[in-house]
Amino acid sequence: MNLKEKLFKRRRIYNGKVINFSADMVLLPNGKKGFREYTEHPGAVAVLPFVDKKHIILVQQYRYPVGKITYELPAGKLDKKESPAACVRRELAEETGYYAKTVKRLFSFWPTPAFSDEVIHIYSAKNLVETKHSPDEDEFIKSEVIPLTSVKKFIEKGRIRDAKTVIAVLFWLKNNKI
Repeated sequence: MNLKEKLFKRRRIYNGKVINFSADMVLLPNGKKGFREYTEHPGAVAVLPFVDKKHIILVQQYRYPVGKITYELPAGKLDKKESPAACVRRELAEETGYYAKTVKRLFSFWPTPAFSDEVIHIYSAKNLVETKHSPDEDEFIKSEVIPLTSVKKFIEKGRIRDAKTVIAVLFWLKNNKI
């Protein structure tokens, strides 16, 4: 059975600084027309920054859409023509004040493929060296070193609900001994 949909007509609704919104008319596999509303995103990275084998750095920041201060992995969007590895190093330094001598790609995923083309690349970072902490002008971030076992408990108790953080930490714990 053919499942693929084909673009019939694109309608850009909004061009933003970070994301765009579109409402496309598509041809469905059965020949009928349908509508698909979605966001276009440049992609992002998130990083598990290891201070040592058992401790990582998480950041806290206020997230306006959910009205809460969240615990998350350091993360950020890709700049034009920026590689994910370069973005990891930049975001880690900006948000935590650490530079990673060693970064390793773990995996990539689509957080919400039903309404966004965003892909998040997950990395680990080791051999951290202190550098200048320089968050973006509109970012107010607090970083904290936390034992990985505590991070797991935060996830289990619902204290960490950020998807990229939950996915990355549980992936790491499943595939590595701590």
